[in-house]
Amino acid sequence: MTELKVYNSLTRQKEIFTALTPGHVGMYVCGPTVSGESHLGHARPFITFDIIYRYLLHLGFQVRYVRNITDAGHFEEEGREAEDKISKKAVLEKLEPMELVQKYSNLFHWAMRQFNNLEPSIEPTATGHILEQIGMIEKIIQDGYAYVVNGSVYFDVARYNDDFGPRGTPYGMLSGRVLEEMLETTRTLENQEEKRNKADFALWKKAPPGHIMRWESPWGTGFPGWHIECSAMSTKYLGEQFDIHGGGMDLQFPHHECEIAQSVVCNHHIPARYWLHNNMITINGKKMGKSYNNVIRLTELFSGDHPALEQAYTPMTIRFFILQTHYRSTLDFSNDALQAAEKGLKRLLEAFEVLQKLSPDGLPAKAEDKEVDSKILKLVAEFDEFMNDDFNTAKVLANMFELTPLINSFKSGQIRLSSISKATFQLLQTQFKAYLADIFGLKDEAPDQSGRLNGVLQLLIHIRKEARARKDFATSDKIRNELQQLGIMLKDDKDGNVSWNFS
Repeated sequence: MTELKVYNSLTRQKEIFTALTPGHVGMYVCGPTVSGESHLGHARPFITFDIIYRYLLHLGFQVRYVRNITDAGHFEEEGREAEDKISKKAVLEKLEPMELVQKYSNLFHWAMRQFNNLEPSIEPTATGHILEQIGMIEKIIQDGYAYVVNGSVYFDVARYNDDFGPRGTPYGMLSGRVLEEMLETTRTLENQEEKRNKADFALWKKAPPGHIMRWESPWGTGFPGWHIECSAMSTKYLGEQFDIHGGGMDLQFPHHECEIAQSVVCNHHIPARYWLHNNMITINGKKMGKSYNNVIRLTELFSGDHPALEQAYTPMTIRFFILQTHYRSTLDFSNDALQAAEKGLKRLLEAFEVLQKLSPDGLPAKAEDKEVDSKILKLVAEFDEFMNDDFNTAKVLANMFELTPLINSFKSGQIRLSSISKATFQLLQTQFKAYLADIFGLKDEAPDQSGRLNGVLQLLIHIRKEARARKDFATSDKIRNELQQLGIMLKDDKDGNVSWNFS
């Protein structure tokens, strides 16, 4: 089996993945800001890192997957006035802040269940870790890399760069940005005059009068910055250095860049060894986002209630749509693409069902058709090869589609199942299930009919019992015989109870 290679955004190259602690992986992924409903663009990182989580488990690693909830702060430094998103949205919706947080946290978790995402090992919240954030800020101030102005605290980027740049950890190392260029292009924002430098970012913001989310700190009443929360929570649950930090490509700067600087000051380490970033979902070439007025919320996708949608799309269709493209490539939304994904998923699930029903009993130890046998072995062996090459789900799915007509040919008899060996068949069956269901997390969304079937049968059993009580044996026998013709056997025991099973 080939070694797992991942593309490390920090080094800008693929590297062999080596866990800090053999057999164990620590992974931190930036979670949602629960100030509103998640949209299609948000679905991509959480599905991407669910696949990575599942694959690491498949490889036998014990994984601690930490995904945070941002329920305080999250004011941005680039492109807009600094603001606390939760507080602002709570005022707009006339809700208590934590009422709003609970509303959108519940909606987010519901959407993750629809996508069949596994739950993270730990899901910490920013509001639950204010003390840890204050502690990190105090350490940064103590070491001389932050300063207090009017109750707010700012990270001194120039001072950091002077000291840590020569040591190989400059601010901008992840995104490839140069500090001097950032100073020239940074937009003028509110309270900019408080900063020593335009590139400096807030660790703590003084809460203005009427601000509804506020905590006491050594610098006065305020709320934490967005960047410090992830540094505090990743350190607490994964240690000063861990294996993987993940998120969308849009988080490279400023969020992850700021995380690195904070953690280097506090812990003397770049926090993660491997930085993995998924690319964006676009609509007509533009990133999906509120600023472009092109957001499609997940509930709208599932219901079809959006002007850009020609129909409703199921969660599994969306999951499959995302997996068809490598996670580092741009994925452009279109109804045609989603409808093609819907059809493609149906084909694979049907092939999977056929494969599950085929039995290896009686298959030869040696294949009758070496060409067919070799082709299947090659296609299946490449599943692991492609996933070990930076989680290339698109190539694995391409091989599955190539296997689909062969599987269907076994069912139709166009190709004899004995054309392949028993070992090859068992490998095909095992790996197809492992990838489609366990690693890719895809499943049939058709409603489970077993409960309805049982209800109908219990009704027929009751009608038959009443007919026998009336000595209407013709009706009783008709029900039993016609069910038997449909492959359903009724069994009467000595106490008059009736059970059923498939013949």
